[in-house]
Amino acid sequence: MRTLAIGDIHGCSKALRTLLDAVQPGPDDVLVTLGDYVDRGPDSKGVLDMLIDLEQQTQLKPLLGNHEILFLDALNGRVDPTGWLRVGGAETIGSYSPTHLELAWDKVTPEHVKFLSERCLRFFEDEHHIYVHANANAYLGLSDQSDDWLFWTRFEDAYPHISGKKMICGHTAQKGGLPNVKPFALCLDTWAYGQGWLTCLHVETGALVQANQAGKLRKMTLSDLSPSPSNSDTIQIKMPVVRES
Repeated sequence: MRTLAIGDIHGCSKALRTLLDAVQPGPDDVLVTLGDYVDRGPDSKGVLDMLIDLEQQTQLKPLLGNHEILFLDALNGRVDPTGWLRVGGAETIGSYSPTHLELAWDKVTPEHVKFLSERCLRFFEDEHHIYVHANANAYLGLSDQSDDWLFWTRFEDAYPHISGKKMICGHTAQKGGLPNVKPFALCLDTWAYGQGWLTCLHVETGALVQANQAGKLRKMTLSDLSPSPSNSDTIQIKMPVVRES
């Protein structure tokens, strides 16, 4: 059994398919997806289709991200959709209704709404790690975390959690295309929708596989990411030698 964690997908269905073909999660694997499946990238609909299929193929633990919250809030009239459209919602609604520019809510797949609103998790936890979308208050247990911490707080504000477990999260885009590693936390949002990569971590071994929207693949390990001698708190990422295929 493997534990696999995938960072923010943001509508990048080609990168996700390339990554899944490479790591091939099976029925004994736990696959934690860290949220932000929709917005910004071109194919949010396709990403959600794949995640729902994965529920039948592996032990999927899909976390809710702030962009799923925005999507659901706009869909249900809890917020003015104008703001959501400006931060990637236009691309999401376009993936459901490519020939219409208006808010074609009737085109949104009902099963997608049910998946996001009923089956996505606020957090996940195993023996050695906590998994959240954005961050966690270091002094509170996971069940006591606020929405602000879990879905909106940036990685720069991460500190060692009271549980002693390492935090694995997304949300804060690492525009260098590589994970941001601290001794007590790891951010896997590597800017898939921009010019970066979609990242999958094999939690037990530290192996990393990345894919992009061009269908390219590269591999490395956490040990390839070099610590900075000038800062003992944060590991500064240096570009490792990687293999592309």
